[in-house]
Amino acid sequence: MTSHKTFKQRVRARMDKTGESYTAARAHLIGRTGTAPGSGRGPSGPAAEPGRAAADRSPTVQPPPAGRHPVSADAPPATGAPEGSAGPADAPVPSAADRRTTGAMRGRVTDDSVREHTGRDYAGWFALLDGWNGTARTHAELAAWLGREQGVPAWWAQTVTVAYEQERGMRVPGQKKDGFAVSVSKTVHAPVERLFAAFVEEGERGRWLPDHDLAVRTSTGPRRLTADFDRTTRISANFTAKDGGRSTVAFEHTKLADAETAAETKAFWRHRLGQLKIVLEEHGDRS
Repeated sequence: MTSHKTFKQRVRARMDKTGESYTAARAHLIGRTGTAPGSGRGPSGPAAEPGRAAADRSPTVQPPPAGRHPVSADAPPATGAPEGSAGPADAPVPSAADRRTTGAMRGRVTDDSVREHTGRDYAGWFALLDGWNGTARTHAELAAWLGREQGVPAWWAQTVTVAYEQERGMRVPGQKKDGFAVSVSKTVHAPVERLFAAFVEEGERGRWLPDHDLAVRTSTGPRRLTADFDRTTRISANFTAKDGGRSTVAFEHTKLADAETAAETKAFWRHRLGQLKIVLEEHGDRS
């Protein structure tokens, strides 16, 4: 308990010095030490058992508590008009890069892109929203006002709203309406059919993801699937064939409880997908 309190004091001291949010300051301090507050905890959860790396285990992945969901998605949906927003139905379709679903919005959708599609850059919109007392508004109110009063297309109204909320400390990157989310990907030297089978076939999956339940909900092989992970969270994956006998899987893991769980989950998948690469490339023959 004393260690945890001391760590919080260090976080707040950094906030005062740098002006960072609590989440950003905390992440910086953990990144420097590789250790989260509390006895025996590292960035991936409790101390590892003898002979077993901490990253080899899944974090305690829990869904967000009932009644405590954030108000909206971290990133705008790829199609359709989000709730609470308005705009021309024929608005330009955002690029694949602009549709990524986690991380700080300003790092994913550029000022130039926002200016091209909305007529203002982030700073211009932030000033306008501040003048409308935006920090006292809900996400739905902000997005609706941008669409209805300013004529911003629906997807871009969501983009500006999320960026504004992040900039003003109203939300953190990765936060969505049903919890938090992380995105991961891996390219392997194996046909896309084998990569897909490594997810959907229990025997193949056990070679790189043992002791975890992946219940497939929908699948279109070998292109995409959605699945429940350990019965509490959700995975949506896309599989792509590439040149030279390679293939890529990219997926989003959603319904995570909080930012700390999201960070632990991302580290877990980086390790597990590294094991998948080894299984498919170095031990490709099925036993």
